[in-house]
Amino acid sequence: MTTGNATEPAPGEAALRSPGLRPLWETLHDRLSSGRPVARVRLGPLDEPQREALADLLGLDRLPDPRPTVTLARLEEAVTELSDRTVREVVTALVGPLGDRAGERRRRDDERSGLWAWLAGHDTVRAQPVLADWAASCRAAGLTGGSVERTRTLLTDALEVLAELPGRAEPLPVFAARVLNGHAHALDDGTPLSTLVLRALATQYDIAPPRSAAERRALWSRAGVADDELSATVVAGGLRPAGDGLLASVARLCTGAGQAAALTLAHVRSPGELTLPAALAPHVVHVVENPSILALALRRFGPGCPPLVCTSGWPNSAAIQLLRLLADRGATLRYHGDFDGEGIRIAAYVLEKTRARPWRMTAADYRAAVARHAGGPPPGRITEAPWDPELAGAMAEHGTAVVEELVADVLLEDLAAAPPGSRVGGRARGSRGRTG
Repeated sequence: MTTGNATEPAPGEAALRSPGLRPLWETLHDRLSSGRPVARVRLGPLDEPQREALADLLGLDRLPDPRPTVTLARLEEAVTELSDRTVREVVTALVGPLGDRAGERRRRDDERSGLWAWLAGHDTVRAQPVLADWAASCRAAGLTGGSVERTRTLLTDALEVLAELPGRAEPLPVFAARVLNGHAHALDDGTPLSTLVLRALATQYDIAPPRSAAERRALWSRAGVADDELSATVVAGGLRPAGDGLLASVARLCTGAGQAAALTLAHVRSPGELTLPAALAPHVVHVVENPSILALALRRFGPGCPPLVCTSGWPNSAAIQLLRLLADRGATLRYHGDFDGEGIRIAAYVLEKTRARPWRMTAADYRAAVARHAGGPPPGRITEAPWDPELAGAMAEHGTAVVEELVADVLLEDLAAAPPGSRVGGRARGSRGRTG
């Protein structure tokens, strides 16, 4: 029936819109929105008008219980008799669009799983396997504000910061602005990003997370941020770069005297003219973890010492910047360190930050060293070595650390056999002039 511009619903439709049936449609809406199969629904408690409306819909000869259970099949029959729509269509029309909570949960679970898989497989984490523990702690901590998107943004920033470490002896706000698109205060003390990065650094160095402001400043300094250009130094021997720049001149003078050069970060950041003559390629610079190896090499080779850089444990900003400078000038870097848990983590860090290659750091090298020097101290916490998947297992099997000094004779023999071209910037053996 039509009155004016309004169209009255058909009798069956009007019956479905009865106020007494509102609890039925709302309950159905909730259950159908679960995204799971629905065979029946339990209602109630219903008052008497609501029970009468349900009895009329289902064609019952008496009122149902105050908490009745109704099958979806019976409802479909009743709705079909009154209209040309299904139960789902009626519920949608009277209450609103149906949801899919199960599907939404699956989607959120997939998003979370994708986030943590992305973090675990990130290049920075894979290059330094110790960071897998940090990634696992991030997953255990859960989402930031319950949001996958916010968490991914925060982790992306943290990985950007970790990739830029060690820093360049900049104040923390300057470092943050350079790395994080001008956000100078993103790494201020107490920010979520600062906390996340410091937790990663603590994991990397295998120390407890910093608890005080002083400990946090010390950890940033260890990572080369807010470190000054004079206190950050790296020692090297046998470097003979060409050029009249300060770094090249200091390196050549020390090499000529058979001494190590203690180069500051200021030297490395402003080296002046420095080249590795192409005629002497390939340029090989050996890198060691412990100063004692450099001392032994200088004692043995004197002014003829092959190029050798020492990281003195975890490399600071001066060491990393020098190695990058040499690599940028065409040198091939070959790294050796201790065969213990921390030594493997340091090696992974150096290889990832400088494009160095391992030097006698395989599982076979470790087994050979253990055969000569059994009974050493335990290796400590062992993490995977990205360059050799067998090394961590070999160390766990033997349970013995082999410090670099114990294989010094092998390393020195390698240096003695280094080709003349590896004497960076020097003359080949047998050529006229000073040897080395």
